[in-house]
This record gives sequence, structure tokens and C-alpha cells, in this order.
Amino acid sequence: MLLEQCPPAWRLMDLYVFRDEEVVFYVGQSYVAFDRVWEHLRNGFKGRSVIGRFILCNWPASLRFTIELLSSRSERFAIVENDLDKAERYLIQHLAPCFNAALNAQPAPCPDRYTRPTAQLRCGRSLNKLIHEAARAVKADEKLLWLEAGG
Repeated sequence: MLLEQCPPAWRLMDLYVFRDEEVVFYVGQSYVAFDRVWEHLRNGFKGRSVIGRFILCNWPASLRFTIELLSSRSERFAIVENDLDKAERYLIQHLAPCFNAALNAQPAPCPDRYTRPTAQLRCGRSLNKLIHEAARAVKADEKLLWLEAGG
């Protein structure tokens, strides 16, 4: 969430996965996955993105979520002929994300520790403010790691 501009190498990534350490929340595709991730976050405020809303409803715990950017052209997706639609379907079927309804016969249950995306937002409604909060959180984590290492 600290990068607002897509690094050139990342422009090739066309799949994305929202997850924590235990469960996958959502899988999606876009010709530029980085841009689509930001679109989800912006649309979460307006309730037009379930995963965006979920992230905002779980702020600041969602700062610990992982967003993986993948390329359908990688060796991992050779099994589906590196086709973008097939690669997304493959991920959904194998990861069973909580919030993917289409192509997902048995979505994983969302852990009870998380607030549902239908809840009231508990965070501010300014994306810029959230970006600054994320930057402060990263700096605090880095300082903690440094102190734990004996710094």
C-alpha cells in the first residue's frame, strides 16, 4: 500500500491474490494487476468492491494482509497454457478464496476474527490518510525488528 505508482516490472503481472497467513480472501485478474488492486481499495469506500470493503472494514489489521501479484505467463501456469482466464480459474479452484463466488464450488469460510465487508467502516474515508498510516506502521515494524536484532 506504500507504492502508488506501479514499478515497470510489475506491469507484466496480470493476476492478484489477497490473503493472510492462513486463508485466501480473493483472486482476480487484470491486464495490470497493480492498478486493479488500487481500484479495489478506492471502490471499497463506495461499497463497489467486496474485497476493498473487507480490507477497509478490517483496518488496521488488514495492514498485515499479503497481496501477491502473479503473471499468467509464468511457468506456474504452463499447465493451463498460460491463458489468463484459465490461470485465474485454476487459482480460484485450488485456493477456494472466501469472496470469489464465480468459479468457486466451495469458498473457504472467512475466519471469525475478521469483520464482514457489510459492516460499518471503522477507518477514515481518506485513502491518503490510510497510506500515511500504513507508512507509519511499516516504520514501526522496521524499528521493532531493529531493536529485536540488538540495534
